[in-house]
Amino acid sequence: MNPDMQQRSVSLSWGAQVLDGGRVRFRLWAPGLKALTLRVAGTDRAMASVGDGWFEHVAEGVAPGAEYAFVLPDGLAVPDPASRAQARDVHGPSLVVDPAAHDWSEPDWTGRPWEEAVIYELHVGTFTDEGTFSAAIGKLDHLATLGVTAVEIMPVAQFSGDRGWGYDGVLPYAPHRAYGGPEGFKAFIDAAHARGLMVLLDVVYNHFGPDGNYISLYAPDFFHPEDHTPWGAAIAFDADPVRRFFIENALYWLDEYRLDGLRLDAVDHVADDLLVEIGQRVRARFSDRHVHLTTEDNRNVTFLHDRGEHGAVTGYTAEWNDDFHSIAHVIATGETDGYFADFKDDPTALLGRALAEGFAYQGEVSPQWDRPRGMPSAHLPPTAFVDFLQNHDQVGNRAFGERLPHLASPDLSRVLTAVLLLSPHIPLLFMGEEFAEDRPFLFFTDFHGALAKAVTEGRRKEFSKFAAFRDGDGNRNIPDPNDPATFAASRLDWSKPALGSGRLRFDHLRHLLGIRRGSIVPALASAGGNTGSIRSARDGVVAVDWVLGSARLQMRANLSKAPRRAPALDVPLLHADPAETVTVLADGVELPPFSIAVGFA
Repeated sequence: MNPDMQQRSVSLSWGAQVLDGGRVRFRLWAPGLKALTLRVAGTDRAMASVGDGWFEHVAEGVAPGAEYAFVLPDGLAVPDPASRAQARDVHGPSLVVDPAAHDWSEPDWTGRPWEEAVIYELHVGTFTDEGTFSAAIGKLDHLATLGVTAVEIMPVAQFSGDRGWGYDGVLPYAPHRAYGGPEGFKAFIDAAHARGLMVLLDVVYNHFGPDGNYISLYAPDFFHPEDHTPWGAAIAFDADPVRRFFIENALYWLDEYRLDGLRLDAVDHVADDLLVEIGQRVRARFSDRHVHLTTEDNRNVTFLHDRGEHGAVTGYTAEWNDDFHSIAHVIATGETDGYFADFKDDPTALLGRALAEGFAYQGEVSPQWDRPRGMPSAHLPPTAFVDFLQNHDQVGNRAFGERLPHLASPDLSRVLTAVLLLSPHIPLLFMGEEFAEDRPFLFFTDFHGALAKAVTEGRRKEFSKFAAFRDGDGNRNIPDPNDPATFAASRLDWSKPALGSGRLRFDHLRHLLGIRRGSIVPALASAGGNTGSIRSARDGVVAVDWVLGSARLQMRANLSKAPRRAPALDVPLLHADPAETVTVLADGVELPPFSIAVGFA
């Protein structure tokens, strides 16, 4: 093993830390309490107050796998909020975990450069029939053959019940036991690395789920009850113990699990200074391997992603580009309800801008927000943007979870897929997209009682603003998130990749990704900012050129149902579809309906 790559366990301020000599240190920030008890391996032990609200106890002879909990003065036993694993559900005891216990089979893995990223987003519970890390390992060869280079896992932090998207997690350090727990996740990561695949994890730092979060009982200062978010009281990111909780969580996942990167969910509800500090701490700690940080942020900001000297990433690597998706969705479906209203006016022009410059909204007034949205983004390299036609949000947040093939014509979907995979932005595919899965991806939970009823009613109320659901019948037909059948309906159908249309789709995407890997990817490492220019973006035709170091990439796409003429290609043709009817002339490109031509040199 490379000595620089040996296991380096993060020393956590919170939780149970295995020390030398068979000792375990337990720590909890509980400023709301005057006394606290540790219950470990069936024995209660008084914890010492060590100042600033912290309680600590170092126990001798506690083996990994031992159950423990913190007992409040009223007798309530609560799990460790920094639990590395749970014995059972989120309400039960936590488990002591030795982070050095896993025997890594790929200890020298140092990752892959970001420009090579082709991301595949998956939900562990519905990716296979079994819904486990172990079962997902069996599909990794399928992804590697396709041309995927990075697997992005939806949140695995333990949440209430066995079914859920993961965004309602309450134990951010604990891989869900329903998926296989810590050892299952590490085995999955090891198996992915053995196949040359990066593994990225979606993490949620903006809120805790509604069931199983006990922090306010012993640390009310963890929250600002006077400040409200869509999920309840805002987190007190200005408090040092709170900041440590999240900063160390990011370092923990990247260190103990050897992950290749993190995707931070909805960071517009996380303090900007904390985000900056997370980026700085990650860069300072992991200089010996490739680590990538991406964000989801509907503000369209760029300060987190600005590059340093010689284009070096100093904080965050890329931003999920919702603008690209929303524009493509309007073009593909004609839908302009809800947040799609921002993209209904001249979507062709907006798509051209998104491809050439990153964001479509760069400070213009958003009709949906009724205020300016975004910052200029052309100065960022094209690899600072993660584009997608589908993802968990954009499919699952539809009332019936319909995927794009259910909503758009095959010809238009085909050309938009080529735009996605052959642009210099980083492409993301949602699980099943590679074989045109038509099963839905629905919103599902595993709550009970009053909470389950509230979630079901809230889901239906959310869609009442859409015209199709304003009448009672349409609203009542929305699947119940808590019904196990809703979860079951969302599982991928793995018979499809071997069937006619599924196989054709897979082969088509594999071909496009082969073109990307062979020609476009080698040019992306030297691609800086201000590389894109719009040649035309009207009447359904998008023509964009990029200068990628010494290389030039040119795209001409006809997204309309009528033949169009596009500006000429100044470089040799790399790809055309339909190849037999696209005509490249010296003074222009003749494009039949729903077609694309890409040149490269």
